[in-house]
Amino acid sequence: QVQLIESGGGLVQAGGSLRLSCAASGRTFSSYGMGWFRQAPGKERELVAAISTSGTTYYADSVKGRFTISRDNAKNMVDLQMNSLKPEDTAVYYCARDRAPYRTTYSDRYYYKSDFGSWGQGTQVTVSS
Repeated sequence: QVQLIESGGGLVQAGGSLRLSCAASGRTFSSYGMGWFRQAPGKERELVAAISTSGTTYYADSVKGRFTISRDNAKNMVDLQMNSLKPEDTAVYYCARDRAPYRTTYSDRYYYKSDFGSWGQGTQVTVSS
């Protein structure tokens, strides 16, 4: 079972930036797509960004142009750079690994939390107005 450990959350003013990192255990990191989800109080957990095994990316409309997902297969890391943060970005952010290996795109349909099988513990991001 893969372990995912997030870091980098915190409190930031609106317009500021944060970088989230996720470190994964195991030898199969490069074979799986990775995603960043977030969950605000009283809301469903939603996919914010994903990156496939081939490096193609997906972004939710609400974060396009502001967030960037990247992966480093040599270091078993996936990052989420968040710029121009808004109060509505406030949530717990989770790193997750796809259930299915070798997925090459996340743009063919909407991907739900049920499509991802391994999760980190979450990191709080709070954006003040």
